[in-house]
Amino acid sequence: MRLIVVFIATAVGLGIISHLGLGISAATTASVIWASLVLGLVNTVVRPIVRILAFPITLLTLGLFGWVINALMLWLVSAIVPGFVVSGFMPALWGALLLGIISGGIHWVFKRR
Repeated sequence: MRLIVVFIATAVGLGIISHLGLGISAATTASVIWASLVLGLVNTVVRPIVRILAFPITLLTLGLFGWVINALMLWLVSAIVPGFVVSGFMPALWGALLLGIISGGIHWVFKRR
């Protein structure tokens, strides 16, 4: 059940972000769904390795480098999924922040029930 909630929260977040005009766009709803699936896979496989390697930098920045890691994962997804485009690092950075806020809000709503 938790996996489905995470997938839905990610898909909704990516769908909202792609319509805000921040430099992140999705050609179709299918590309948003694929992007959320690939983002879940990237966050499961690649992100833990990157977090371990970047631990000293994350420690020095008091955890703010984690935001950069999330942006890099989002940017990686745009390189993998056709139809899902992140046009640079700054849009990825803002997209990662907004995706975290939107996903956190959706998780909070589902957790309260």
